[in-house]
Amino acid sequence: MGAAKTNPGRFFEDYTVGETIHHAVPRSVGAGERALYHALYPARHALYSSDEFARSCGLKQSPLDDIAAFHVVFGKTVPDVSLNALANLGYAEGRWLKPVYAGDTIRSTSEVIGVKQNSNGKSGVVWVRTKGHNQRDEVVIDYVRWAMVRKRDLDAPAPEVVIPELKPALAAEDLVVPEGLRFDGYDFTLAGEAHRWGDYEIGETIDHVDGVTVEEAEHMMATRLWQNTAKVHFDVSSRPDGRRLIYGGHVISMARTLSFNGLANAQMVVGLNGGAHANPCFSGDTIRAWSEVLDKAETGVPGVGAIRLRLVATKGGAPFMLKGEDGKYLPDVMLDLDYWALMPM
Repeated sequence: MGAAKTNPGRFFEDYTVGETIHHAVPRSVGAGERALYHALYPARHALYSSDEFARSCGLKQSPLDDIAAFHVVFGKTVPDVSLNALANLGYAEGRWLKPVYAGDTIRSTSEVIGVKQNSNGKSGVVWVRTKGHNQRDEVVIDYVRWAMVRKRDLDAPAPEVVIPELKPALAAEDLVVPEGLRFDGYDFTLAGEAHRWGDYEIGETIDHVDGVTVEEAEHMMATRLWQNTAKVHFDVSSRPDGRRLIYGGHVISMARTLSFNGLANAQMVVGLNGGAHANPCFSGDTIRAWSEVLDKAETGVPGVGAIRLRLVATKGGAPFMLKGEDGKYLPDVMLDLDYWALMPM
């Protein structure tokens, strides 16, 4: 018999701190990605819907939605990072460095920056810093994530614990405003809301009102679109309960697009400070969202302000409720995301 040619995916003991993983299969994106993204999610931010609106804001055309670009970069990493993951646990230090446009080709690399075996000896946590590169080898997205990954050999010795030091949040000066972006001629009527940067106050909370029920077929289309082949999303036999786990990024996109109602002018996502998939999402759950304004900052670009937002997705729970008295997330909270966006001042 010849040597096996199929890839079973990496297990926890297969990661070494300091190694760089070059992920396979670059992805060229086009107008189809935008159309499919807007078919899957209620995406209505004007900068990503209209080339003319984007040009009026100083860009050459409408870019691929920021979270869609994130999905493309993330999807490339799945066969090497989270094919055998039990859960994707969190994010930090995420930055969108350049817009992704139709015609760009995206590839991903990841550096392993931390490992810690769990006390049960059956799995461990792996931290990676992933970069998405375009065809000019420019980094378009850079972020850290960590996932819980199964062990193949339960007797494999635990590696030396390395836990990376990560910023609790990006500072405003860490953010990159896309070259040429300006909001001096911004059309609030076409954007859909009149609220500008100065109208939001730190501590303010916004109920985004609308809800979307997750469908199995749409989630499967999304995971295939992003080439996310994690077994827990595809294969009902990979979980004891026989249910497909909805990709956490699907929940992020749904919540971000629902936030249009109240944050229509939070146009560009430029920083990801942290994120937790607090509870699993399954087909049939109805996603609702609310936001809290955590911080505001000037960017140094005239007319362009930065706003730091907490975005929470729930499965129908009361808005503005996050954690119980025990400090744990309430059972109806699915996502707690902390990000920076750019907004006209």
